Amino acid sequence: MSKYPIASTRRAVAKNAEPGPVEIVTTRPIAGPFFSFQYSFTEVSSQGGKTRVTSKQARLADGKLSTESFEGELKRDVYQQTVDQVQKQVLAQTNLLMRSMSWFLPAPRRPSSDQE
Repeated sequence: MSKYPIASTRRAVAKNAEPGPVEIVTTRPIAGPFFSFQYSFTEVSSQGGKTRVTSKQARLADGKLSTESFEGELKRDVYQQTVDQVQKQVLAQTNLLMRSMSWFLPAPRRPSSDQE
């Protein structure tokens, strides 16, 4: 039995074969950009009873570089609300991560009736 599952037929090698005309294939230009990126930075700080917001963005898309930035001041309450929201989001994500890892922990022991 052959070690190959399909039997192939032997063909003679073509000698003195004349090459045909060479076909030149042209490529279309790539529609999308080869390289693109986006960078953004936002800072929220509290100074002298006011909330200061600074934001910067830079992006390269379709061969065009664009940048944006702005600064502004708000009431102090906005800073506290922002900090509270961020803390809640971090705690919620940490809680979700810890719950997903709890499967790897042993089950809690129940107190036996001998110890009571």
